[in-house]
Amino acid sequence: MSRVGKKPIEVPANVTVTVEDNNNVTVKGPKGELTRSFNSDITITQEDNVLTLSRPSDSKDHRTIHGTTRALLANMVTGVSEGFSRSLELVGVGYRAQLQGKKLVLNVGYSHPVEFTPEEGIEIEVQGNTKVVVKGINKELVGALASNIRATRPPEPYKGKGIRYEDEKVRRKEGKTGK
Repeated sequence: MSRVGKKPIEVPANVTVTVEDNNNVTVKGPKGELTRSFNSDITITQEDNVLTLSRPSDSKDHRTIHGTTRALLANMVTGVSEGFSRSLELVGVGYRAQLQGKKLVLNVGYSHPVEFTPEEGIEIEVQGNTKVVVKGINKELVGALASNIRATRPPEPYKGKGIRYEDEKVRRKEGKTGK
């Protein structure tokens, strides 16, 4: 039995969950609304403020989607009630970030500035010149945008320069030794 899939999902009082035919789930909360279609084999039941998921059999296909469906649904509930955020730091001489309207412009050592335009429902904040915070209600989109920003200049192991997550530890290497 899936340990994740067995856990019930607590729904806060200010969040409403509607399960339609074919497992189309809509979650509404104070931060916004998310809709997603799940596999119709998984049964989603709501009693009071608790969502539970069950699968029809112990076949490999049903086991694989049981825990995943529960995690995605729990992330939807958390997203519309609290939201998600991902913080990035720019480390390096002359590395800086700035907002131009909703667009993020990064100067990270290339001959040109790198620009990112967030999707609908995602917002970007710049704190100081070296900290970027990506916020939104959809965990998948927040993580993808933060990953794309980091991928423009990942941290390198010798001087530690680059864009890193706020809680990321960069393993440092020792440079070449002189003769």
